[in-house]
Amino acid sequence: MNTVERDPFERLGKVLRDVGPSAVAVSGGVDSMTLAALAHQLSKDDTHIYHAVSAAVPLEATRRVRELAEEQHWNLHLIDAGELERPSYVANPIDRCQHCKDALYTAIARHTPMQILSGANLDDLSDYRPGLQAAARAGVRHPYVEARMDKAAVRAVARHLGLTTVSELPASPCLSSRVQTGIAISAPMLRGIDEAERLIRAWVDAHDVRCRVRREGIVVELDSTSLEKLDRQQRDQLGTLVSDLLSNARAQRFMPARFEPYRVGSAFIRSDTK
Repeated sequence: MNTVERDPFERLGKVLRDVGPSAVAVSGGVDSMTLAALAHQLSKDDTHIYHAVSAAVPLEATRRVRELAEEQHWNLHLIDAGELERPSYVANPIDRCQHCKDALYTAIARHTPMQILSGANLDDLSDYRPGLQAAARAGVRHPYVEARMDKAAVRAVARHLGLTTVSELPASPCLSSRVQTGIAISAPMLRGIDEAERLIRAWVDAHDVRCRVRREGIVVELDSTSLEKLDRQQRDQLGTLVSDLLSNARAQRFMPARFEPYRVGSAFIRSDTK
């Protein structure tokens, strides 16, 4: 890193040293994994990593956490946050993330008295993030925010730490974010979505993949480059396979999935709760 690039890295290191013993909540994305890696590097014995294993978390994300933890010798704890046991979460309201994070931070606090840290960065503050309300109630600290770091700065830190693959990870929120607001969530549905997205990636090397469950049916969203790779026959075949997976998961027959360009948060409908 040059002098300008090192500034956020040094600010982040200072924040983490000031925090002291910490419990880092890790989802498997670039933000939380980079935070965990640096916190562990600065203080191995006083850093514990907590990852919630859930139907809402892609299997690939859990695999990444396990592999990096083994490689770097993290003090990793795999826990069940129990969010799917909460009716307030399963109902999939507009503030679902608040109920999810409340379950997560409550579960971590049962395991340790250490300061809980999250991977929220400055970019997250400009979006609707009800999970931050749960974090505030639980006294969770956000080192990236305190160090005035956005997503680009986080990726730069990941590269500096030698986490090249992690630094290039696309955004991948929990699987529940694929379900349209107001449609009840279940573990079989989430597993079906995860399996469908893995199937899609096996067909086309897509940067962005979202398998959305909407009231009108199943929609597969792909980045424009990947969408253009699929001809009509491939879309029909893949759409039927995806529909079958989700139909089995929900015990409900769907029409073949249709394809659309990827849109951030397209399953999130605020008006449903008015």
